[in-house]
Amino acid sequence: MAPSRAPFVCASCARSLRAQRLGPPTANRAFSATTIQHEKLSSDQPRWKQTPPAMRMAFRLRPVPKQPVWKVNDDPELLDEMYDAFVGRVGDAAKGQEGLQSTSGRDLLPEEIKWLAVTHKSFEHGAQGYNDRLAFLGKRIIDLQTSLALLNSPASPATATPADDRNIFRHAALENVDNMTAYGRAQVLAPSRLAKVAQGYGLDRVVRWKPRKSDNLQASGIDVVLAHAVYSIIGALALQRGGEVASRTARERVLQPLGLR
Repeated sequence: MAPSRAPFVCASCARSLRAQRLGPPTANRAFSATTIQHEKLSSDQPRWKQTPPAMRMAFRLRPVPKQPVWKVNDDPELLDEMYDAFVGRVGDAAKGQEGLQSTSGRDLLPEEIKWLAVTHKSFEHGAQGYNDRLAFLGKRIIDLQTSLALLNSPASPATATPADDRNIFRHAALENVDNMTAYGRAQVLAPSRLAKVAQGYGLDRVVRWKPRKSDNLQASGIDVVLAHAVYSIIGALALQRGGEVASRTARERVLQPLGLR
């Protein structure tokens, strides 16, 4: 006698039968609603000052490193002083723009953007926003202004074309093209040089980041972080106040201290 087979049940019917056995998920819906309500952001603090609860770890996975505790700046006045020093008198180029109270550096950007421009992605694991996109735009602007400055600079002896008797086409506009090499631009905009400019404006005191070693900032890459912040401030000025303000800031406040005019 052939063994009896279990009756065939299609997939949709099997799901329906399984749902009937489990019962209505009323408890799960109630728990989800209370969880979402608990994870709302606090409305009395700005977005840059708090991390969404859903992005926080319930407990620490790694042991606490044996190094000094790193604390970032949270004083708005110290941040405003840095922007005043960074922009300087270049803010006069934005005079007359809509909604601008004064041409000082602290008033050229809204509060949210001012904090975002000095926030590196290592701070709070990027949960409060970071300045990568602003730095991408700012680096393009500084690269362009650097190329124009190199084009207007006298040719160095190392790159000057030696004189000979051959019939070579020459033009005044092409005399300094040899200055615009990728190596030359990289030497001008080296992170160590940009970091010194940033420190002169006090950017190192307000940048928000998390060093790998709080007792050795140089080994943690502070030069790259400060150069990144310089790019991001230029990008923020371009988006908020236009290309003229950003270009003048790049020329007068970044390239001139580096020796380019």
